[in-house]
Amino acid sequence: MKNIAFLALGLFMACNSSQPTVSEPTGTPGTDIASDPTTYAETITEAELKEHLYTYASDEFEGRETGEPGQKKAVEYLKAEYEQLTIPAAKENSDYFQKVPLEVGQLPTGTVTVNGKKYALGNGLLTFSQAEGRYENIVYVGYGIEDGDYSDYKGLDVEGKVILMKAGEPKNQDGSFTLSGSDEKSIWSNLSESIAKRMELASSKGAAAVFYFDEGNYGRFKSRFNYMKNNDSGRMELADEEEAGFANFFIDAQLATAILPNIVTNHTPEVLPVDLNIAIQSENKEVDSENVVAIIKGTEKPDEYLVISSHLDHIGITADGQINNGADDDGSGTVALLEIAEAFKKAADAGQGPKRSVVFLHVTGEEKGLLGSRYYTDFNPIFPLENTVANLNIDMIGRIDPKRQGDRNYLYLIGSDKLSTDLHELSEAVNKKYTNIEFDYKYNDENDPNRFYYRSDHYNFAKNNIPIIFYFNGTHADYHKPSDTVEKINYDLLENRTRLIFYTAWEIANRNQRVVVDKASQ
Repeated sequence: MKNIAFLALGLFMACNSSQPTVSEPTGTPGTDIASDPTTYAETITEAELKEHLYTYASDEFEGRETGEPGQKKAVEYLKAEYEQLTIPAAKENSDYFQKVPLEVGQLPTGTVTVNGKKYALGNGLLTFSQAEGRYENIVYVGYGIEDGDYSDYKGLDVEGKVILMKAGEPKNQDGSFTLSGSDEKSIWSNLSESIAKRMELASSKGAAAVFYFDEGNYGRFKSRFNYMKNNDSGRMELADEEEAGFANFFIDAQLATAILPNIVTNHTPEVLPVDLNIAIQSENKEVDSENVVAIIKGTEKPDEYLVISSHLDHIGITADGQINNGADDDGSGTVALLEIAEAFKKAADAGQGPKRSVVFLHVTGEEKGLLGSRYYTDFNPIFPLENTVANLNIDMIGRIDPKRQGDRNYLYLIGSDKLSTDLHELSEAVNKKYTNIEFDYKYNDENDPNRFYYRSDHYNFAKNNIPIIFYFNGTHADYHKPSDTVEKINYDLLENRTRLIFYTAWEIANRNQRVVVDKASQ
C-alpha cells in the first residue's frame, strides 16, 4: 500500500437493482458439484499461498522496487505462473507485460521572474517539474474550485495561461462553508486530496501552470523539496504526464503577495497584468517497468470485464542494505490473485467458465503513486472502461491490525458502497453465504483521516465510475519496514479472505445483470 504523500496523490496531475444479489448454483443441489463455486474455492489453500509467498517475498526478489532487478524477477515469476496455468495473456500478441512508461524527474533548477524580480527555485518557490514560458498576465481563480453549481472558473479563459490559486474553500457571510452549507468542511479542505483535485481541474481546463499558495503547508512542501535536493533523489511519474507540459508551483506568502497583495482576503477571480518569465529546467531518467495482465474470457458476455487487481511492487532495499520483502504489502494480495486465477481456471477447465471475462491485473508502481493502475485506466486500458463492470482490489490481506478490537476473522472493506448499492449488497450476501468473515467498515468512513479509499489502485477505477471493493487488513508495526516478512503472515486468514474474494468475483462474473452504478463518483 502507498503512503499518503502530497507528491504521490496529485501534486502533478487522481438505478438500483431489485433482484436478489446472490444467485443459486445452476445445477441441482447435491448432484451437480461442478456448478457450485465451493469446489473451486477449496483449491485455494494455505499451503499453496504459503509456497507462492515464500518465493515472491524472499530476499531473491530484493524488495521488488519499481524498475529494479527484483521487480523484473517478480514479473517473470508471475508470467511463468500464468503460463503454467495456461491462462492466456490479456494482450492480443500473447504478451503478459503491459509496458508502463515511467520517468524519474530529477529535481529541477532555474528561476521565475515576476515583474522584473527574480525568484530562485527553492527560495519561496518550489516545483518538481520542468517548465518554461513568457506570459503577460496571470489568471487568479480564487480557491480554484469547481463543484456542483459553484465555480471559481466561471467566465474565465485559462487555456494556455498561468493561474494563481490559494488553499481553502469559500464561506458564506454567516461563516458556514458554501459547498456544504454547514460548519463542515468539504473534500476541498483536505490536503491529501484537494491539491490533486485542483491540479487535475486546472489541467483539464488547459492551464499551462499553477501557482498554488498554501501558507499553512508551504513548510511541508519545502521539507520534501530539501529532502530530494539533499539526497539527490527524483520523483517517479508516468512519462505521458510529463509530456503534457503542465506544471505546478508552490509559493510562499512573499511571492503570492507580490503577484496579488490582498490574496488572503480577495476571493474574486480576475486577470492580473503580470510580466512573468518561467525558466525551470530538469532532466528525466527513463524507468523500465510493466504491469502483468492475464485473462479468462467469458463464455456468454466476453466483452464485459471484471478486473481483479493487486500491486506487484514494494519499496526495495534501504540505504543500509536491508531488504523490504513486503510479504503483506502486497505479497499477500499478489499470491491471493494467483490462487483466484487458478480457481477460475479449474472451473473453466471443468466447463464452468465465467460468463463475463475475468482480468487478473498485477500493477507496478503502486508505491510510487498508483502509477501502473493509473496508466491502465487513464492512458491505455487493455479493455474498455465502459465495459468494465467492477474492480476488486487486494492490498494487504495477510495480517491482523493490532489496533483493532474483536474477532481475528475480520477484513476491512472499503468502497463497496461508494458507487453501487448493488455491489455492496452482493458483497454482504456472498460473505454471509460462504465465509462469514466479520466485515469492518471503519476505514470506509468518508471522514476517516487515513483516507485509505484514495491510497490503493482501486481508486483509479473508482474515479472512472467503476464500482470497486478494496480488501485490506489494516496497517501494523511492520508496514513499509524490512520486518514485513513471510513468517508473520496468518495463512489461515489469508486462505479464508482469498476464498471470499473468489466467491465475490464468481458472483459478479456469473450473475445475469452487470453491477448497477447508482451513485456519482467521488
